[in-house]
Amino acid sequence: MFHYDAPADLLKDRIILVTGAGDGIGRAAAWHYARHGATVVLLGRTLEKLESLYDEIESAGLPQPAIVPMNLDTAVEHDYVELSNQLYDEFGRLDGVLHNAGILGMRTPIENYDPVTWEKVMRVNVHAPFLLTQTLLPLLHKSSDASVIFTSSGVGRTGRAYWGAYAVSKFATEGMMQVLADELDNDPAIRVNAINPGATRTQMRSYAYPAEPPETNPTPAEIMPLYLYLIGPDSKQVNGRSMDAQGQESA
Repeated sequence: MFHYDAPADLLKDRIILVTGAGDGIGRAAAWHYARHGATVVLLGRTLEKLESLYDEIESAGLPQPAIVPMNLDTAVEHDYVELSNQLYDEFGRLDGVLHNAGILGMRTPIENYDPVTWEKVMRVNVHAPFLLTQTLLPLLHKSSDASVIFTSSGVGRTGRAYWGAYAVSKFATEGMMQVLADELDNDPAIRVNAINPGATRTQMRSYAYPAEPPETNPTPAEIMPLYLYLIGPDSKQVNGRSMDAQGQESA
């Protein structure tokens, strides 16, 4: 596991947007960001799940979060522009984005892959993060220390049979991260990296490996050290890296 002891006030006064905040890793990240002082913008598809997390954060006396119900499968450019405008009006800047939302699609050979499902996976896993990042970059430029984190996967580094659109989408995510990081390499205020969470106790993992006992994998909360490190100021000099949340590195 990545080793990092985050100070209690690591993210004090920071504004951080988390996609897929209603479940799994996104929910854990949003909670931990709030616990370390951030005002978290909770973006997700299911309003009830976002409201549940909102209440949990508020009842703990943490900074009041914001809720953004959005379906990344159906959202269009105008929706992202409207979100950017709302965040500008409310906060004036953005200090971090965690692109956590994603879908698995089908585990089947390319020869048999449903083209409609393929397009949906690409829309949610690649096109949505591209549009969201593009429209939020002006807000990120207004921060003195902003971090953008994409979500990668082991199958997005080395292709594996039957992982189809999901694997291809993660290769694209790695490429998008690298291109953007290189473009912003001379901007000391914004860094761009990716996290491979590894096998984690989530719904997506159970769909991908239905016969696997869930308790063999760490919970989302247990892999949070890297998520805190890359979103916070201690990673200010880290740019263009794809890191493993369950790796043996230390901050």
